[in-house]
Amino acid sequence: MERQQDITLGAIFVALGIAAAWGATSYKGAGGIYPMVLGLLLALFGLFVAFRAVRASSGTERPLMEAPVNLATTVLAGIFFVALVVPLGFYTASFLLMLGLPLALGFRRLPYTVIVGAVFIGIVYLVFSILLEKPLPREWFLTAFGSG
Repeated sequence: MERQQDITLGAIFVALGIAAAWGATSYKGAGGIYPMVLGLLLALFGLFVAFRAVRASSGTERPLMEAPVNLATTVLAGIFFVALVVPLGFYTASFLLMLGLPLALGFRRLPYTVIVGAVFIGIVYLVFSILLEKPLPREWFLTAFGSG
């Protein structure tokens, strides 16, 4: 039963990824490259899931989720992130997510978390603000202090 579910889920991801990539072809300029790549990656991962299920020889049952508390924590963190993007700005909300989620899930090496968060923010800034020239929601401190 789980094998068929994985094949079906993989096929759904392939279809969604191809649809997203196809839809991104209608975007003007470089703005369509990012969603197209994400769509193609989704399709590729869907193929991987389906292929792995087809090759699986074991019919043993497995739990639907290994750590339901971690799943709930991650979903709540995502909800808080979305709620904080507009009042705080994308970069601040993202950095808080990058700091808070690993800690909430039990990762206790704060220096690594800060470094990964800073690198992530730097990459997002380079991709969206420099490469794609697509502004993200304005940071709260720029609005509060009237600069920028």
